[in-house]
Amino acid sequence: MFAQPSSPGEWAEHAIHGDQIRHFEEHGFVAGIPVLDGQQVEQLREQLARLMDPSHPGHSLFYEFHSNESNDPETVLFHALGGWRIEDGFHDLLYSPTLRMTAFQLLGAAVRFFHDQLFCKPPAHGGAVSWHQDYSYWTWTQPMAHLTCWIALDDATIDNGCLHYIPGSHRWGLLPVTGLAGDMKAVEQVLDLDQRSALDGQVAATLRAGEAVFHHPLVMHGSYQNRSPSPRRGAVVNFAADGVWSHPEALEGPGSDRFPILPEGQPLAGRYYPLLFDPERELAGEIDSIPHL
Repeated sequence: MFAQPSSPGEWAEHAIHGDQIRHFEEHGFVAGIPVLDGQQVEQLREQLARLMDPSHPGHSLFYEFHSNESNDPETVLFHALGGWRIEDGFHDLLYSPTLRMTAFQLLGAAVRFFHDQLFCKPPAHGGAVSWHQDYSYWTWTQPMAHLTCWIALDDATIDNGCLHYIPGSHRWGLLPVTGLAGDMKAVEQVLDLDQRSALDGQVAATLRAGEAVFHHPLVMHGSYQNRSPSPRRGAVVNFAADGVWSHPEALEGPGSDRFPILPEGQPLAGRYYPLLFDPERELAGEIDSIPHL
């Protein structure tokens, strides 16, 4: 789906600016990054509709698949991992130059693919996802050098359940897991008074279809119900810095027994964790010309 840069100058056209990097450092997220054009958004919507059908011929390749199994794809509450293995558009999404360059800038290292996720909140439905930290579910990889990118396939609004963030919460450290199933107040039991007060400063990351928000693995985020008459669909690409290794003794998720868990101590690599961006190769020694962490 994407033309690939062939020089440091072409890569620089896909870079975010220094003020956006500083926003990420201070608040734990940066939103409004354009990733997909209208035609690409429509292509992924069509492929998502196919993936939501449990009779899809590639269904066995999902790592996880959760659906309320409505016959109408417009009304399905849906979450799955592994779509990149099944439909070519979601495979190609990993190789978006904007995703690859921004991931390098925010990780400050060579970038590997970790895993993907697909979401659909149907119209006028629940589907709230409680406040949580992504790394709570990724402690089976060490060290913590991860990044999440959430890409809107519909306009993501307050009414339809866009992501909300607690600015600065990425500095709270790793907190106990309190679950994802809709109770937005569940996290309060593991927060101190100042942290609970910070919940009042939550920020809605509204996006246009095709835009993305990138966030830190410890930033507290969640999303409310879809109260609109339209679905809210999104795709997620999760990244890890090259050198992150497998620690399955701490396995808590994500994924079922089909998720590709590597042996203890083995670096993430190979067919399931491809290298997406090597700054030494792609930037030809001009790494300092691109602002990055």
